Amino acid sequence: MKSIRTPQDLAINGATPAFEEPLHVGRPNIGSRDLFFKYTEEIFDRRWLSNNGPVVQAFERRIADHHDVKHCIAMCNGTIALEIAIRSLGLEGEVIIPSYTFIATAHALHWQAITPVFADINPATHSLDPEAVRSMITPNTTGIIGVHLWGRPAPIKALQTIADEHDLKLMFDAAHAFGCSYKGRMIGGFGACEVLSFHATKFFNTFEGGAILTNNDELAETMRLMRNFGFSGMDKVIHPGTNGKMSEIAAAMGMVNLDAIDNVVEVNQRNYQVYHEMLSGLPGISLLNYQEAESNNYQYVVMEVSDGSPVSRDLIIKALHAENILARKYFWPGCHNMKPYSELYPQADLMLLNTMKVADRVIVLPTGTTIDVEAVRTITQVIRALLVIKQ
Repeated sequence: MKSIRTPQDLAINGATPAFEEPLHVGRPNIGSRDLFFKYTEEIFDRRWLSNNGPVVQAFERRIADHHDVKHCIAMCNGTIALEIAIRSLGLEGEVIIPSYTFIATAHALHWQAITPVFADINPATHSLDPEAVRSMITPNTTGIIGVHLWGRPAPIKALQTIADEHDLKLMFDAAHAFGCSYKGRMIGGFGACEVLSFHATKFFNTFEGGAILTNNDELAETMRLMRNFGFSGMDKVIHPGTNGKMSEIAAAMGMVNLDAIDNVVEVNQRNYQVYHEMLSGLPGISLLNYQEAESNNYQYVVMEVSDGSPVSRDLIIKALHAENILARKYFWPGCHNMKPYSELYPQADLMLLNTMKVADRVIVLPTGTTIDVEAVRTITQVIRALLVIKQ
């Protein structure tokens, strides 16, 4: 890695890239290999690889305890978890969601012939704007899916009030919010249920996986049936279902990474603080803040490029990529501008002005246990040097 301090050192100007190997957003955090291999040997010895094995059961108990909820239903991935949660709640017709989210939130509805209705966001928080949600309710609306984007809670209280007033089901996509809290209470027990993702790119991973958290006993039992084809016992199917089970080997990865989670949070917070220090005071550049009074995972370092910046968001992305710093334009251009929704709602931009504005100015920067302080400083030096050129 070459330290960059001047505009002449930028790869976009023909210099050698700062990093020989690419720095990715969402590079997996991995706990003890020795402990993982120990779990693996035990799984092999038992020859119990799937179908609600003992490691999955232990994993579910630990995740439920970590989020202070009664039930964790582990799944093979977060998208299947979303689909099962949606179906278990009996959602149909139209369901209101943000467009500024990962496409899985919309696809989990569309895949089940439910119409995702996109409501605008609050530009200060990037979460659903409750008043925009109100404006999108129709006689066909059956539910709302809030998204805890960047690990920062959605407006839970306001969304619950709207849901109660209109007799709507409320659930949350909590893919970003593992280990986060809202008003001192852990994410996981709000709404009817909340869905986690344990994909490899997430702060906490099980290789691939997900889970549904809930305090509703009846709902949890239904979800457990649904993830295993509706079986309630040998040769006894009592509910429609699919194959959403988590494997033992995935749960083993989760157990190992749970043991390492405090270290991951510590590294993420350290990197975030260095980014904040190095980028403060730059014209048109700001970082999305985390509430220090709440539990946070600091999984995402979200930089916004406003009109006050001397360079565009896309030019900054181009310069970073030239240095092998693979920053991302999450969640550009918004779900409503991707197929099939761009064809279903060709005029959606007119209702999603804040979504468009935020999607055009966000950059997510690399962090995690593979990124050290020196790398963070070099990344920020690239940004600072680029701004110097254009001022």
